[in-house]
Amino acid sequence: MGVPSDEVVQICHADAAWDPAVVTVSCPDKTGLGCDLCRVVLLFGLSVVKGDMSTDGRWCYIVLWVLPRPGRPAVLVPWDLLKDRLLQLCPVAAPFGFNTADLAAAGLQDAAPPAPRLFLLKLYCFDRMGLLHDVTRVLCELEFTIRRVKVSTTPDGTVLDLFFITDARELLHTKRRREEAYNKLESVLGDSLASCEIDPASEDMLSCLQACASLTPAVMEQMFNTDLIEEQSISTRGDNAISVTTDNSLSSVHTLIQIQCGDHKGLLYDIMRTVKDCNIQISYGRFYATQNGRCDVDLFVVQSDGKKILDQQRQRSLCCRLRMELLRPLRVALVNRGPDTELLVANPVEVSGKGRPLVFYDITLALKNLQKRIFLAEIGRHVVEDREWEVYRVHFGEEHDLSSALRSKIVGGVTSMLMGWD
Repeated sequence: MGVPSDEVVQICHADAAWDPAVVTVSCPDKTGLGCDLCRVVLLFGLSVVKGDMSTDGRWCYIVLWVLPRPGRPAVLVPWDLLKDRLLQLCPVAAPFGFNTADLAAAGLQDAAPPAPRLFLLKLYCFDRMGLLHDVTRVLCELEFTIRRVKVSTTPDGTVLDLFFITDARELLHTKRRREEAYNKLESVLGDSLASCEIDPASEDMLSCLQACASLTPAVMEQMFNTDLIEEQSISTRGDNAISVTTDNSLSSVHTLIQIQCGDHKGLLYDIMRTVKDCNIQISYGRFYATQNGRCDVDLFVVQSDGKKILDQQRQRSLCCRLRMELLRPLRVALVNRGPDTELLVANPVEVSGKGRPLVFYDITLALKNLQKRIFLAEIGRHVVEDREWEVYRVHFGEEHDLSSALRSKIVGGVTSMLMGWD
């Protein structure tokens, strides 16, 4: 399981370009750490092909074998930056003779970091194919997190893009960082960029940030009805055989969860966030992606009270939840909204308030590849059956009546991009 080292995070690069790099994390344990690490790995465009993790409740040891996603050479991955971002997630080890509980009792444990400052990026542009994706790509490369979006296009082809963003480097309040953003946007957008402004978000802007159009009952039925999702998944991709089982006979203190399923982008992240949201703790886990696109996962887990999952109803509920999250982790639908056609993508929000990264990036890239112009776009949050979802809306302005074949092509193209099937 990796190379022993005193370093908290270690990345060993492969000798051959087609072999995986090995990311090793050894640090004090904390709730949701595995999920947080997998989210960052996904953010950096990497796929986990194998994984091992173990913890005694105080110290954890995680090893991930990762490869860049197809089309991205390993030399383009910012490995040093990845290491820094992973290191930021790891708790600091307590001095010898103490543990994290001792530090917490003494009030010496590091406090949770404050919420990052929110900024408003305002762009005036001249519309062209793929404009929104090009802007999104630049923001991702700058390590800006897109919190909300309002995009509108006037009849004369002028685009107003409003991006509510945070900066992973926490430097956007400085002139140098803003100029870096201006220059990068200008170099990519060229003559399409008319003006660019970045300002701190005011209280009025924050209230606007929370306002978004509601979802109709028909749309909610289409996107969140589990029976419909099963049917859509079968018609979208044939390799959907998913097995999730529990076993209490192999360990006296742990419940074994075994998962066999097809691979997709962010699979391990989807498993980790679901287990975390269900308040289940992983003591030991093993993940392996086979050459034929299948994955085998073994998780030895306990409840939050440290005991096995003996209640059969809870076992069934956990298995059903995991199966649904692996079958369709993101919900995609093309609906009619008055005279307009609207693409909706729903991204589940973790209990921590975070969701899967790069969703807007994938949506805009898929639409750019399909040669679809974006007339209006927005991101908002909705609560559906006690779960929060980040919902992305995209309007296609010039085509009000899309054929059935074209609608299927759009939904299939966006879904394939999000799931890594492209």
